This record gives sequence, C-alpha cells and structure tokens, in this order.
Amino acid sequence: IAKASLYKHFASKEALAAAAMVRVLERGAALLDDLAARSDLSALDRLRAVASWALEQQLKGEMPTLPSQNSTLRAELLGSKAYVDLLMSSSDQLGEWIVQAQASGDIDPTLPPEVVLYTVFARACDPVPGFLKAGGRFSDAQIVELVLRSCFDGLRARS
Repeated sequence: IAKASLYKHFASKEALAAAAMVRVLERGAALLDDLAARSDLSALDRLRAVASWALEQQLKGEMPTLPSQNSTLRAELLGSKAYVDLLMSSSDQLGEWIVQAQASGDIDPTLPPEVVLYTVFARACDPVPGFLKAGGRFSDAQIVELVLRSCFDGLRARS
C-alpha cells in the first residue's frame, strides 16, 4: 500500500511497530496457552519451546524491533494496554515455568528468575542467528538448535 494510506491507520512508525509487537505477542500468548495445556512437557521443555519459537520468528524476519532498541517505540508500547497486558501475562506464565524448572533442578536455582526470564526474552533479539544465517553454513533448524544449546546448556564442555 502507499505510505500515505498507511499513515491513515497508524499515526507514526512507532505506532505501526507497536501494532506489530502486539501481533507477535498475541501469537506468542497462543503458543504459551498451547504449551501450558501439554502435560507431556516439563517446564524446561516449555521454556525451550518458547525460545525456539522466538528464534524461528527472527530467522523468518517476523520479529519486529524490540523496545529496548528504540525509546520512542518503548514509550508507544508502554501506552498500549494490549501490549502491557500481553507482556505481563506472558511474563507471569514464563515465570511460573522458570520457578518449576529451578525446583526440579533443570535450571540453576541460584539464578534470580528475572535473569532467566530476560535470557529467554533475549532470544527474540539475539544477533547470533542472523550472523550464522548470513554465513550460510547452517540451516535455520541447525541455527535454532545451536543457539538453544548455548543458551540452555551453556558453553562448558560436557564429559
């Protein structure tokens, strides 16, 4: 569509980006609901699935700029009730899974839960997948698995 038509629907680039972020969060919330309904998954499996989804969205070019990278966008998002509500409910669900994974020994219980939460959220803006994709050595599935392994299993060699 023409740029002028776009601005009839959105007052600014930030408003458009905020709408895109709300849409991503809606899809993410649907994923969280699906994962919560699955009794066959551990809390760690659920967290890995969320991080995997975020990486896949990023590799497909469907993850918009995150608010931490743009103060004007951050202000627009904080003014959006839909965004704040979705972010809070998603954070609460992920927080429950983090506490469960720590209680079961799957995640280091000495890490504050908010550090784990932000680590999972950071996968949505992780620059590593883009660099690996540009290098052409790995498929998208391999990239997702490599980043998940480094995130959830760490960098230390295993015996």
